[in-house]
Amino acid sequence: MIVTVTPNPSLDRTYEVPSLDRGEVVRATGERMDPGGKGVNVSRAVAAAGRRTVAVLPLGGAPGALVAELLAAQGIEVAPVPVAGTTRSNIALAEADGVLTKVNAPGPELGPEERELLLQTVRRQAHGADWIACCGSLPRGLAPSWYADLVARAHVAGVRIALDTSGPALLAALREGPDVVKPNAEELAEAVGRPLATVGDALKAADDLRSLGAGAVLASLGADGQLLVTGAGAWYGGAPVAAVRSNVGAGDASLAGFLIAGGAGPEALASAVAHGAAAVQLPGSVMPTPADLSPAAVTVTADVPLDRPLTDPAP
Repeated sequence: MIVTVTPNPSLDRTYEVPSLDRGEVVRATGERMDPGGKGVNVSRAVAAAGRRTVAVLPLGGAPGALVAELLAAQGIEVAPVPVAGTTRSNIALAEADGVLTKVNAPGPELGPEERELLLQTVRRQAHGADWIACCGSLPRGLAPSWYADLVARAHVAGVRIALDTSGPALLAALREGPDVVKPNAEELAEAVGRPLATVGDALKAADDLRSLGAGAVLASLGADGQLLVTGAGAWYGGAPVAAVRSNVGAGDASLAGFLIAGGAGPEALASAVAHGAAAVQLPGSVMPTPADLSPAAVTVTADVPLDRPLTDPAP
């Protein structure tokens, strides 16, 4: 069973548009409304695979009620933390050529009682969990050290932690030794304070995060595949993608695939790659089902292509 923690969830509206012309009326050719937030997407992908998951998230106002309703309709157990503020609503504009423009609202500010209730809810749901996946940005009211506190408490309870966040929250949590962290190339570059131009640069940066405390690093490199770096070695994986429809939630689907497959080793990396490749070919933030996966198309190797340039170098 996988528990997900999404401190700043959202109600996501995705519009498919031929192109985005600033200052003009843009007519959408398709639209979707989904419960959003990185941890929420992980739960959605886990549920789509037929596995049990519990989503812990603060919810408030009409958007929060709708998020809970949409998750329940997908067979996801929701452990809501009532908050006085209103759950944020985000908008994504997906162009026909695969370019995505996102407008993310800040979300509510959590008060002291709400912060404590959130931690208590995570602790209560952790019993019997195989993994706790802590994902996304922290809302106003939660200090950068909040994830670090959660990692420490989870380890005391004997539960493994997967962490997908960035900036000061990631750096603060590393000292508590999360079992796996999942940055993308930009977040990886930010964490080590230098640009990444090649897969070898990403590997070195992942090693640096491990030296700071991460047990393993699962790095999403966009069109250039994924990289897994652990104490046992490093592996590189990729899969062909016919056309990118939307990359919203693709990294979250990858993390779900990794955890579903045990959260360790090349087999888990292969599952992560299969889930990520399937997700980018689906509309909006739709999570892939087993029928959407093409595991035979995935390649994983310990011969990491160190000199391969990144298609989108991380500054």
